This record gives sequence, C-alpha cells and structure tokens, in this order.
Amino acid sequence: MENGSPRFPFPYQPYTIQEQFMQSLYCALEQGKVGIFESPTGTGKSLSLICGALSWLRDYEEKRRQETAALLQGGEAVLSTSTSLPSPATQSSTSCSSAEPDWITDFVQKKAERDLVSKLKDDELKRKKREERLEMIRNNVQLKYAMKRKSTEDDEAFKLLQLSKEGPVEASGDPEEEELIIAEYESDDESKTKSKFSGAEDDEDDDLVEEHVTKIYYCSRTHSQLAQFVHEVQKSPFSKDISLVTLGSRQNLCINEEVLRLGSAQRINDRCMELQKNKHEKQHQEESVKRKRGPAKSVCPYVGATALQQLRDEVLGTVHDIEHLLSLGREMHACPYYGTRLAIPPAQLVVLPYQMVLHEATRRASGIQLKGQVLIIDEAHNLSDTLSCIHSSELTGAQLCRAHSQLTQYSDRYRSRLKAKNLMYIKQILFAVEGLVRALGGKVGQNPQSQTTQPGTELLTINNFLFKAQIDNINLFKLQRYFEKSMVSRKLCGFMEKYAGTGVNPHTHTSSNKENRRTEGLNRYLQTLQSSQSAAPVSSADQQGSAEAEKVLSASPMMQVEGFLMALTNSNTDGRVVVHRQGTLSESSVKFLLLNPAVHFAQVLKECRAVIIAGGTMQPVSDFKQELLFSAGVGEERIAEFSCGHVIPPENILPIILCSGPSGQELDFTFQNRDTPRMMDETGRILSNICNVVPGGVVCFFPSYEYSRRIVSHWEASGALARLANKKKIFQEPKKANQVEQVLSEFSRCIQRCAADGGGLSGALLFSVVGGKMSEGINFSDDLGRCVVMVGMPYPNIKSPELQEKMSYLDKHLPHSGGRSAGQALIENLCMKAVNQSIGRAIRHRGDYASIVLCDRRYSRPATISKLPNWIKARTSAHTTFGPAFAALRKFFMDKKQKQLQA
Repeated sequence: MENGSPRFPFPYQPYTIQEQFMQSLYCALEQGKVGIFESPTGTGKSLSLICGALSWLRDYEEKRRQETAALLQGGEAVLSTSTSLPSPATQSSTSCSSAEPDWITDFVQKKAERDLVSKLKDDELKRKKREERLEMIRNNVQLKYAMKRKSTEDDEAFKLLQLSKEGPVEASGDPEEEELIIAEYESDDESKTKSKFSGAEDDEDDDLVEEHVTKIYYCSRTHSQLAQFVHEVQKSPFSKDISLVTLGSRQNLCINEEVLRLGSAQRINDRCMELQKNKHEKQHQEESVKRKRGPAKSVCPYVGATALQQLRDEVLGTVHDIEHLLSLGREMHACPYYGTRLAIPPAQLVVLPYQMVLHEATRRASGIQLKGQVLIIDEAHNLSDTLSCIHSSELTGAQLCRAHSQLTQYSDRYRSRLKAKNLMYIKQILFAVEGLVRALGGKVGQNPQSQTTQPGTELLTINNFLFKAQIDNINLFKLQRYFEKSMVSRKLCGFMEKYAGTGVNPHTHTSSNKENRRTEGLNRYLQTLQSSQSAAPVSSADQQGSAEAEKVLSASPMMQVEGFLMALTNSNTDGRVVVHRQGTLSESSVKFLLLNPAVHFAQVLKECRAVIIAGGTMQPVSDFKQELLFSAGVGEERIAEFSCGHVIPPENILPIILCSGPSGQELDFTFQNRDTPRMMDETGRILSNICNVVPGGVVCFFPSYEYSRRIVSHWEASGALARLANKKKIFQEPKKANQVEQVLSEFSRCIQRCAADGGGLSGALLFSVVGGKMSEGINFSDDLGRCVVMVGMPYPNIKSPELQEKMSYLDKHLPHSGGRSAGQALIENLCMKAVNQSIGRAIRHRGDYASIVLCDRRYSRPATISKLPNWIKARTSAHTTFGPAFAALRKFFMDKKQKQLQA
C-alpha cells in the first residue's frame, strides 16, 4: 500500500469505474463484508474482480508476515530480559494483597509468552515451508521432494483422495464378490472410541495433512464462464505469481476413455469410484490372475500417486484452464480430477462451478474448506434459484421401482454374508422406497408402466408427506449417515454392473438353481422397465429430453433415492413435497421443493471471512437481500453494496418504452390480450418500422416459445412475415442447444454480407425467447445487435403449484414492501430479472451502441422502471404514442451513421 491506499496492478489504464470497483472490493474483503457488486457486462468485471481481490490477498499475506515477524522479535526480547525466575522468598514479601504469590503469576505469564512465541515460530516455519515448496515447484525442482515422500506416497494418495477404507470380509471364491459386500457398519456412538486414534495418526506426518493457505474461491455457473475467467487471470499482472487450480466434475476432467463412454455423470462417478477402490485392494495383482471376467473390474491407469503429485505440482506452478489440464493429464498419464483436488490446500485461487461450493456434501467430498476464506460468486443474478435447484430433488415411479428391485436382489443374494445391522438398515431403505411408491398410488414388485394412477398434483409439507408415505417412524438422519458411511448406493451400482443386462448367468459358479432363477428374473424385470420406457411415443421435439431421461434411468437410481431422502431432513417449514401423478406409476413423480434457500446459504456466509456476490445486473437488490441475506441471519451492517454505470457514453444507448403502436393500438400484452389478432398485427407493424431504420441485426425477444410460435404463424398467414423478410433475413432461435451455434453463425454471416454488399437487405432479424438459449451468455455486440426488442412482459406461470407455494411461503415469512406482498414481489422480480438479462445482450464494450425497445405500457410504471439496471434506467424514456418514439429511434441511428462517415 502507498499512503494507506492500496495499489491495483492492471494490464492497462483502468476506467474510473474499474478503479472504484476494485477499491470497494478491497474494502469489503478487508472488513469481512458480504458484498453485492453490480457491474454491467462490457465494463471489465472479471478483470476488476481478479485485480481487486488478488491485490487484497497480496497485501493480507504481507501484513501477516510483518505482524508475525514483529511478534517474534518482541516476544524474544521480552523473554531475554528475564532468564531466571524470582525466588519465592522475594516474592512473598510483596504479595500480601494477591490471592496467589507473584512468583506464580509471573511464572504463568512467562509460560504464556513462551507458548505464544513458540506458536508464532511454528506458524512462521510452516509458512516458510509452504513458500519454499511452491518456489521449488515453480522452478521444477521436484526430485528431492518426490524422493522424500516415496515411502508414503500410496498412503498419501489414499488419504487425500478421500477414498473409503473397507473392513475385512470373509474370504470367498470370487474376489469381485468381496468388493460388493457392505463392510460391517458402525454407528457414530460405536466409532467414538476409535476417532481419537485417527487424530494421532494425522499428527504423525505434518506433510500428509496439508494446511489450507488463505485463498479465494471463485465460482460461476458454467465451465465456459470459468474458462473465460481463467483466461482473464492469465492476462492479468498476477498470472506469474498466483497458484491457481480449476476444479470440475469427473465428466469434465476424466481422461479415461472407457469411463467417459458411459455418458451420464452418475454412471461416470460410480465407475470412477469402483476403479479407485480396486486400486487399493492389497492382493490386486494376485486376484487379477484368478479372475474369470477380468475387464469388469479393471484399475484406472491414471491414478498413480507419483503421477498425481507431479500433475498437482505442475498445476500449481502455472495457470491452466480445463482444456490445458486435460492435455497435461494425458501427457503425464495422470488424472486431472484427482490431481486438481490434491492442489486445493496450497492453491491461492480456486476456480470452481456453483454446485461444488454451494452444496455442503459436495464441498466436503471435494476437500473444500471455507472457514476464514474469501468466496466470490459471479453471475449471481439467479443465486436464489440456483440454491433452490441444487437442494431440490425429484424421483419418478420408474426410478423408485428400479431401486427397490435392485436392493431386494442385492439383499437376497448376500443375506448370509451381511451383518445384522446392515440388513436392518437395508430393510429400512426398502420400507422407505415402498412408502414413496405408495404415496404415488402404486406398489413395488410390479411393472410401473402397467400400474395406473389417478392424475393430479398434490402439495404437502414434509411432515404430512412422511405421514402419507407412512415412513414417519424412520429416523432419516440415521439413514442418511448409513448411506454415507456404508456406500450402499455404490455397492448396488457395482452389483448391477456385474449382473444386470450382461447376458451371462451370474451364478454359473454356484449350484443354487433358486439363485439362478432369482437373478434371471431381475434381468427380465429390468429389461421390461427399459423397453417399456423406450416404447413410449416420443415427438421429435422431445427427443433430447427423452435421451436425458434414459440416461437418468440407466444410472444408479438408489443415488437419486438417497438424495431425495436427504432432502426430507430439511425443516418442515423450509420445503414442500410435490406429488405429481400422471396416469401411470412410471411417469408419476415425487419432488422436493426447497422454499428457503437462505437455510443452506447461511452456513457459507457464517464460515467465510467475506462473500462477494457479483453480477452484470443484481436488480432488484432490496428483495435479493431480504430473501437470501437477512433470512440467513446477516445484519445490514455486514452488507456492502456497489453498483457502477456502463463504460459507454450515455449517448450510445437509447432505451424506449412503447405504450402504443403505429395505428394507436395500446400495447398491453397481458395473457387475455396478447393472442388477439389486432395485438399481433400491431406488433408486426412495430417490427416493420424498426427494421426500416435500424441497420445490422435486430433481436426480438418473446415471452415464451409457445407465444413465439403463435405470433409467427399469424404473421405467416397475414403476409406480415413476408414483408419483414423483404427488409431483413429472418432467423429463429432453435429449441435444441446443439443447434444454437449454427444459427448464430449464419445470423452473423448474413449481417456481414449485407454490410459489405449494401444491397436490398439491411441485415437480419432474430426471433428469440426470454429465458431461452440466447437470452443469457450470448453476445450480440456491434452490428449483431443494434436493437433489442422486448415483446410484452415475461411473467412466470403463476398457476404453477411450485410457484404458488413459493409465493405463499414468502407472504408468511417475509415482510411486505412498497404496498405489495413478498409473493407479488417475487413474480415481478422474476419477470424483470429475465428482462434485464435479455436487454443486456446488445452493449458489450465501450465503443458499442444500441437501442432497446420495450413494447408494453406496463413498463412505464415507476415501480417497473426502478427495476431496470441503473445505466439503462437513467436514459429510459416512455412514449404514449408511437410517432415521437420512432422519430427518436431514426435520429439515433442517423447520428451514428453521420459520425462513422466523419470518422
């Protein structure tokens, strides 16, 4: 720092708003605040976050070094002045008024001072060791370190990868069978006497339990956003000095082709865990010779301890994104998934997806420790919804029947070899699954596709659902611990992988015809389930969804059951269960809906030193604070807010609210009015006029796919679509995600050709949907988006049972504000959040310019205007008639054209 003010290294001269952003961020981290930071896309938000946060981390570490050095120096000086203790005789004469002799008090004080100095020395020594090791890594001098730890490398990998240890089991003819047997289960009470020994073991070697350095966790929604952030770090002045690791799922980081071919995330996870367990079988080499079906239980070749350590060192030495990690992993023959997890403790910046940090069980499994650390949540405008989705859970009748059948077969086969406590808990799980099926109106043991249910939707509190399913007498907390410790879901997955659908009789090595018939029955039943699912008629539009459903069905359903039962341990007031019957048991479902996301966010806020919640637009902030922060117990004094304008000049944006169209028709796209021919015709006339004066690309957002289809069909019949096509080439947003890139590419090429030709067409018109593939994360910069048109207000479906329950919950638990209930505020906020995300697509950098046209008189209400981003709100004008609005639009683009000609 210079003169008490932090300095921020930056790759170029920062804008004023970037300097303000970094200064505010630095203060929020220093003071341990919960910061809400709003910075429009195109203002360099990522770079400001990087340089502001890492400047704080640099100064924080330097300050700690200085304080430790000063305390050490001061402590040693104090101790050196008194090398001997005063004699009791001397002290006793002056201690008349003291409860204890002064020589005892002095001794205690000196001992405390010596202990403090000793602790400071230990801390300083650990810090120096960490820095030396990191320096050694960066200089690629790893040989000595590797040799030092060679004797313990297998134990270290085993421990840090958090792989479960299995107790001894009785010998058997087939070693693969032993892997499927659940080890003897100990409850928490039974294992208390053993826990103290694990602590002693941890202290044996300080290197094995690596201390977490002060770090910053940065999370965002998608892997592409994380990769973009890492590229910004690489461009920053901190790229050479920071130790960064990017975390991801096995699906994104696995390099084992055999595992990747399994497709679904759940199957990849299950197979990976099985491979890790096989690696730690003591007699693996001898057993592999005895195997009759060796390939079924192979070992992953990418998890050797030495290779993982070398990959970890390489990761910490240079900033890598996920693509580089995959290349490195293949080159070094080391797993990027486990290598990056080993790199978490010494890393200063950890980049990871939302769910890995916001879900407690995932945090624990990944080795993420938030205590005293900094968390930055980017793209956080939908944080509340994200938390609700992460902690919600859904099960179909088909999955429930499948899970029950699998566990029944497992229990029958290994009954004689499972301990009594395991059998007791398995019986409880089966009983719970039967109850869930019963709540859907069905029975286990029969094909769910052939069982009919009375169609309807029912919303229940958690307690009422437990009573309805008749499982209220089961202790779900104990059951949850059993799932976690016994790994029964994974054992079951291994059992199914070994026996189901192989076409091989699984009991050829035994003489029990009864067992043969039982397992053959299992295979037939599972095949019936799969064939009945795939036999259902599927429309072309739903093929993608069906493929996903098939992946979920083929994955271990007990994992989903485990997640659902865990969700039921939430407080009765914080969630609801939706029982949805759809004609057949197979298609019916039970869904846990989290109503209070703050309950899961509270732990994050409590543990972290500071939490920064950042986004392009965080409006409306007041409701965000109420629902997510105040409800989590955060006081107003801990919250810091920062909102900046855009880097573009004010004259580069023209936001217009249209209250009526060219023919004078009032624009009111309420559900009752929007389908009328006159409203659809007026919308066509508005677009036609806009296309006459706007060059390049026009992006028009409709409130839903269904409304987009209806209005385009109407224009096709009336000839309006053909008239629009004469002015600009028309493109429509595809429903399938894998076609988005192609449509965008053609849209872009068309605009470029039109600009170059200067012929009849003046660009392109793209029909999009709010909340669709192109309303978030897509850049319509420069000529791609000179005008964004919003048709109507995209209110969510208020008839949705889930939304109604959420509104009811908020009305009961949150105060009214501005004369409206918290439930009404939720509806308005969801709508305006979606609008803000869509209209922010056009302005992407300082030199960009665009117009925004909001077509609906309801946008002109002061309460609605107030929810627009500040940088848009300040320039917004509402027009009751179309003429002045169109004149302003024409003048805006004529001025821009004139400036370009002069330039």
